[in-house]
Amino acid sequence: MTNTQDKKLWGGRFAEATDGLVELFNASVGFDQRLAEQDIRGSLAHVAMLGEQGILTPEEVTLITEGLHAVLADIRAGQFEWRLDREDVHMNVEAALRDRIGPVAGKLHTARSRNDQVAVDFRLFTKEAALDLAGKTRALRAVMLAEAEKALDAGVILPGYTHLQVAQPILLAHWFMAYVAMLERDESRFLDAAARMDESPLGSSALAGTPWPIDRHATAAALGFARPTANSLDGVGSRDFALEFLAACAILGAHLSRLSEELILYSTFEFGFLTLPDSHTTGSSIMPQKKNPDVSELARGKAGRVFGNLMGLLTVVKGTPLAYNKDLQEDKEGVFDSYDTLSIVLRLYAEMMPRTTWHADVTRAAAARGYSTATDVADFLARAGVPFREAHEVVGGLVGVASRSGRQLWDLTDEELRAAHPLLCAEVAAGLTVEESVKGRASFGGTAPERVREAIRAARQGLAP
Repeated sequence: MTNTQDKKLWGGRFAEATDGLVELFNASVGFDQRLAEQDIRGSLAHVAMLGEQGILTPEEVTLITEGLHAVLADIRAGQFEWRLDREDVHMNVEAALRDRIGPVAGKLHTARSRNDQVAVDFRLFTKEAALDLAGKTRALRAVMLAEAEKALDAGVILPGYTHLQVAQPILLAHWFMAYVAMLERDESRFLDAAARMDESPLGSSALAGTPWPIDRHATAAALGFARPTANSLDGVGSRDFALEFLAACAILGAHLSRLSEELILYSTFEFGFLTLPDSHTTGSSIMPQKKNPDVSELARGKAGRVFGNLMGLLTVVKGTPLAYNKDLQEDKEGVFDSYDTLSIVLRLYAEMMPRTTWHADVTRAAAARGYSTATDVADFLARAGVPFREAHEVVGGLVGVASRSGRQLWDLTDEELRAAHPLLCAEVAAGLTVEESVKGRASFGGTAPERVREAIRAARQGLAP
């Protein structure tokens, strides 16, 4: 099967038309048409520079510039015909420009290759995506911070877990602030990645640069880059900027998945810590009582795809020699997918968290169970001079006594407590409430109310413009 469409823009070397199945396999226009805006911005910067350098005449620059704007208008209006036989976004745009203004369109490709063209388009997109996700991450961070302030004012206490076993009581505000800290690092990773990829490959040409007297600094500045890439081979052949973006996406995806897991658990009947809003849950087609946490489950599940996108591109680039290889066509879909996925998850959580209702009476009761203040009893003995390891063993024995009889530590009798250690008594046990436990954790970064309030103030300053 052969193709009978118009001649390829690169077809001078070939005497035979491209096989139809090869056409389908080779084409990327089905997904890289998303780079049309970036592609035309790059072309506008390139043609302006060609004019400034005297490589094209002012008339040619004007004709090409006006033609590019007209093509862009068609794309934005949904009136552009994307053709598979034109392979990719670059050839579709250039062919449409040629159809519109004639052979002078061919001069746009002077001192440029599709290799540096795709590299600059993709860098522009990825840089903008990184900055956008940084902004959306920041917005969710602000939401979580506001929820922490509300929870602190309400004094809500939550069981803190290790190994998913009740460990020590914490403030719900402290739990929120843990995610605020994670999201702050996530935002910084996107900003760091955007700063590192802030280089323009345009002008690297195919791989070795060009003999034309171009001004790469001018095109870099026109496109909003801090500088041009320093090495032409690296400029067209490297995709570590996309890898770094995908790595930041994967870490953010992991954090959102952990948040999702906790919300799913805490919303179950067995936990009963919170109620998710009807607006962000769904029902069952057969069980009328069900309220399913689909947003959180999908966020947890989609993290796997985001991880896979990173591993997919790492696998693509690990064996590609310098400079450009067609393998690198596989760099875009994973970036698009991770960006789209996290964009919607971040927005959904920013909407959902303020509408979520926490049940303070349930969380406080749960925090009091499971001997969560046992460490406080051990600390009481240690402060009185008992070696902590000895105190640990004493309290462990008391927990065994209480658990075998279905009681809490404060239910033990005065005699039982004194038998374990002379410094212990019922009055001591009764005073070790979850509220006192939380207040006592006043080390820097701890869950004591004054420390959490300090953390909130610092986080507020970090969110200032």
